[in-house]
Amino acid sequence: MDSRLNDSPGRAAPSVKLSRDTAGARWMDRPDGHAKVTGQLAYLTDRSIESMLHGKVLRSRHPHAKLVHVDIAAAVSMPGVHAVLTAEDVPGLNGYGIVTQDIPVFCTDRVRHVGDVIAAIAAETPEQAAAAAEAIHVDYEPLPVVDDPLHALETDAPQLHEMGNLLHETRVCHGDINEAFAQCAAIVEEVYTTPRQLHLYMETEGGLFIPEESGRLTVYSATQHGYKDRMQLARILAMPESSIRVVSSPIGGSFGGKDELNVQPYGALLALRTGRPVRLHNSRRESMRASIKRHPMRIRMRTGADAQGMLIAHHTEIIADTGAYATLGREVLQFATEHATGPYRIANVKTEGKSVFTNNGIAGEFRGFGGNQVIFALEGQMDRLAERLGMDAWELRRRNLREADDPGPLDQIIVPTDGASDVWASAMRSTMMARRGRVTQGAKPWLVRGVGAAIVMHGGGLGYGIPDPAGGRLALSADGKIEAAFGFEEFGQGVLSVLQMLVCDRLQCSAADVRIVIGDTDAVPHTGSATASRATAMAWQAMQKLVPPFASAIVERAAQLLGCEREELFTSEGGVWRRASPLSAELPQLALTYKQLAESSPARIIEQAAFDFPVTPTVDPVFGAHFLYTYASVAAEVEVDLLTGRVQVLQTDHYVAAGPVVNPMGFLGQIEGGSVMALGFALTEDVVMEEGRYARGQLDTYMIPTIRDIPAAVNVEAIEHLPAGDPFGPRGVGEIGTVGLAPAIASAIRAACGTWVNRLPVRPEQLIRPYHTFLEGRLHD
Repeated sequence: MDSRLNDSPGRAAPSVKLSRDTAGARWMDRPDGHAKVTGQLAYLTDRSIESMLHGKVLRSRHPHAKLVHVDIAAAVSMPGVHAVLTAEDVPGLNGYGIVTQDIPVFCTDRVRHVGDVIAAIAAETPEQAAAAAEAIHVDYEPLPVVDDPLHALETDAPQLHEMGNLLHETRVCHGDINEAFAQCAAIVEEVYTTPRQLHLYMETEGGLFIPEESGRLTVYSATQHGYKDRMQLARILAMPESSIRVVSSPIGGSFGGKDELNVQPYGALLALRTGRPVRLHNSRRESMRASIKRHPMRIRMRTGADAQGMLIAHHTEIIADTGAYATLGREVLQFATEHATGPYRIANVKTEGKSVFTNNGIAGEFRGFGGNQVIFALEGQMDRLAERLGMDAWELRRRNLREADDPGPLDQIIVPTDGASDVWASAMRSTMMARRGRVTQGAKPWLVRGVGAAIVMHGGGLGYGIPDPAGGRLALSADGKIEAAFGFEEFGQGVLSVLQMLVCDRLQCSAADVRIVIGDTDAVPHTGSATASRATAMAWQAMQKLVPPFASAIVERAAQLLGCEREELFTSEGGVWRRASPLSAELPQLALTYKQLAESSPARIIEQAAFDFPVTPTVDPVFGAHFLYTYASVAAEVEVDLLTGRVQVLQTDHYVAAGPVVNPMGFLGQIEGGSVMALGFALTEDVVMEEGRYARGQLDTYMIPTIRDIPAAVNVEAIEHLPAGDPFGPRGVGEIGTVGLAPAIASAIRAACGTWVNRLPVRPEQLIRPYHTFLEGRLHD
């Protein structure tokens, strides 16, 4: 599908509605699907081994305190206890972090949040380990708690780090913002706040750590960064990286939450100290306390347009609460800053951001990476501005969309794409869009309905200036399997399916001919992490580089063995086939199986590629600027109960411009699953903290969407065409499905009951009102 979109705004690009019925031959069941749904798949935290010990960590009782003294004597002497470790037992670096190693493995003189670790224990049973943790005596001197990022920026606030309380600051300016606002016919200003959110993966953090007789350490622990975990562990353990093996798949969910080290330092240290395998697995309560969360943000936006609805000026101020330590707070803020203008062309822009340390739980990478928060605010501004101008909000968006050859939001060169106009036009086909901006009656007088919509864009990859390696390896194994090895992890996103389909499609072989190898630093090349919506895109590009020379080598070797011309042969199901003569009625024949070829070859046939995720060629671009973007539009219909304030999402239609679809099931699953996560972000989920402590320690009061909350209809349509000559293939969709639903729901709520939503999750008390009065003034036929 390479045809470009007609200039007419009423025509959409070629697209395909995704469902099992329409996907045809491209639909395949996931290789790991049956084992997962039947409960047969063993995750890394399911592993056990004879003679293993059980690990436990002791965390701080205070969100902020001086650590006066730690007495482990009583714990050391308890029955079944084999080791009690503190900071003095760390042979290398007593700190970790993907970018900044400021998270203490063990705290020494100060604790900064309730997840900070003071000691780690290994014992014969989990009960003995827990009892030993309770027996450790810790003397604290409580310090003032900084739980508000605005307070943290005040000059008299307690300083949490030597650098102060400001982790990172961003500033982007284009044009003259003050002069531009003076020329506006309409200006809207609003403050938006978004919540701290749990990743809430089914498998909590944990793993099995085995000291090998050779002196090596084997780590079975869920992560999205096997090679980066190995690098960090090597620093902590003062060991060569080559002495550590990290097995990182399969994983019971991540969404960015296992991007950072969690239990790995403690399991590794305990295993090496005791000389025995150690199993460590967080309970749900401990996971909620210690895991990283989505960054809460406070976003002030001021947006102005002329009388025709053309955006003239846009000013954004972002305050992000990164919690006690850095992790990826700097990078999340950069991404939010970049996406503050979204898919719109605005000549005069000023974006300022601050990522702030507090004594709250650590915030880090989360699906959407800061785009969810800032796009919620931006799309809210578009709706408010349209109403102020008396314009249709969707038409206002169309007038300001980026065109194919426009630069990116940071004035960087980006890959040309019609994605913005494609998803705008596609959304117009939604049956709901004819009802947008109107309130309609539900089944009861106090139930009212409205339709809203949003457009989003999302950058793929890690961005300019951040190491982003890619590549892969194809090899013919001794048992005749075509082995595809990549440094990705499988945590539910379907990368196994993507890799299998790409190999089978390009070599015309069957799934039985292929073996996928991922998630093991001893067995795969360093091809970058399965994060930042990059895995499918990088796998596709890797296959473009790997398959032609690999297939050529296969055919060349077979031709030598068969004593024929290579042009007579081709790869297909089961092995190398001989073409039939054009003058013959015979069919192609299997000439050599892959196993026969492997057994007859004097040397292994192998092809490897290494490259980087494509980055903008702009000279000296802003750090983190992206090159490849995906676009999506979302239409949503909600029903608001005016008696209870409850919001039910009835239907959502998603239109995604991300290039060719490799695996329809995976594509559909990512958009559907991402939208459910966005549903919680919009309506129910909030990790409430009170003076640096978690107000909810379990899931009984943390409200996540259930099957009853999911819309009855979730429709997904893929816009597969790319501009002619685009060499980059499919873009990833792991994140973009999470970004647009919250602003679409907020827009629909405005249409239904007249309330502007500027805070997530939506508070029911905002929506309760005397329904008879409301109905008299708002309902239309």
